Amino acid sequence: MRKAKVDTNQEVIVQALRAAGATVQSLAAVGHGVPDLLVGFRNQTVLLEVKDGAKRPSQRRLTEDQIKWHGQWNGGVLAIVDSADSALRVLGVINES
Repeated sequence: MRKAKVDTNQEVIVQALRAAGATVQSLAAVGHGVPDLLVGFRNQTVLLEVKDGAKRPSQRRLTEDQIKWHGQWNGGVLAIVDSADSALRVLGVINES
């Protein structure tokens, strides 16, 4: 079984989402380009790809598998986030600044 590669900021993002009332399931172990988090909030489902905002932009790029998976996604919201604030913005909990 493959070990899930989880960005260092993922736990902080998960905690912030849960504190806002979201349900969160990690999908990191699935791999193959599948986004990191499955989030339910106010009767909506959102997929979040977590990137570490502390890393250089070149280290935050999507992998080839992620590009392919994201490009084929025909469902609801799929967003790339790099912080708790960016994840909460996707949910509409906080507004754009």
